Amino acid sequence: MRVLAAMSGGVDSAVAAARAAEAGHDVTGIHLALSRNPASYRSGARGCCTIEDSNDARRAADVIGIPFYVWDLSEQFHAEVVEDFMDEYAAGRTPNPCLRCNEKIKFEAVLERGLALGYDAVATGHYAQLATGPDGLVEMHRAVDDGKDQSYVLGVLDQRQLAHSLFPLGGSTKTEVRAEAARRGLLVADKPDSHDICFVADGDNAGWLRDKLGDRAPNHGGAIVDAETGDELGRHDGTYGFTIGQRKGLRIGRPAPDGKPRFVLDIEPVSGTVTVGPHERLAVRRLTGIRPRWCGSVPRRVEGTVQLRAHGSELPATVLVGADDEVGIELHEPAYGIAPGQAAVVYDGTRVVGSATIATTAP
Repeated sequence: MRVLAAMSGGVDSAVAAARAAEAGHDVTGIHLALSRNPASYRSGARGCCTIEDSNDARRAADVIGIPFYVWDLSEQFHAEVVEDFMDEYAAGRTPNPCLRCNEKIKFEAVLERGLALGYDAVATGHYAQLATGPDGLVEMHRAVDDGKDQSYVLGVLDQRQLAHSLFPLGGSTKTEVRAEAARRGLLVADKPDSHDICFVADGDNAGWLRDKLGDRAPNHGGAIVDAETGDELGRHDGTYGFTIGQRKGLRIGRPAPDGKPRFVLDIEPVSGTVTVGPHERLAVRRLTGIRPRWCGSVPRRVEGTVQLRAHGSELPATVLVGADDEVGIELHEPAYGIAPGQAAVVYDGTRVVGSATIATTAP
């Protein structure tokens, strides 16, 4: 097969490209330039898509012995991922830009361009496994390394995208991948993994949003109100700086009457009100999801598990899909700090069934 290997400049994508080439595929390495103004150097493990990352990817391609190109997708990334991130926070929701990037950039824009150029598949360094199911469809399963499994952020991929995807690392542990990179002479063998949101390199989401939203912000301040008493406990600089379940940075000027720590329970962008309360009021058992993305055929009922955060544990749940594609999720045990805008990824054992964007939550 002719394969495009998406090379971020990190160890995982480099080893994935090397394995694809070693398997006999005709591999071309590509680095996605996603930033309009890329920094020259990374700051530790924060951020990605810097000029340094591009150079690391190029050197890895040279060692592997494959052609290498840089594709500038910065305008599309800004429109599909960055703008969506700002709009969601302005509306009081909590998006996951990694899922959005996988859906709209890595496995839509890149794949469509690759297919148009005559390539058969896109290989990435994600930790997930693919298999052919009894119905002949491609199934995606969790990786063998539980600590690195990335099937959650790939839960937006549909059958067509999965049929043109390769995940060469799904059967390996991170330790094995780093050791292999060293054996292959790849200089990124010990490079730190990226974490946090790639376009918010300092990790300060609220500060980044304050700077970028400007007049688009729904408000620039409001009250922090206690859910138990209705009392105003403090003031804030903008609802976009908060997410459901948040405890730090609340700027509560006086303690709650019961003396318990307060967490964000609700965000109202129009009035600018942030409602806080005790931890037990964060518990939810029912979720509704919209804009579902199914990895295979559309299910109607799933007795399985649901993962609600990229690094969260899976919870047993009953999932019902209505005729209007609205997804109802009944958790068999409570979850805490779940926000509209987050993704609920549905599993049947290790198999990813699909995902939906959380619209509402209820006790």
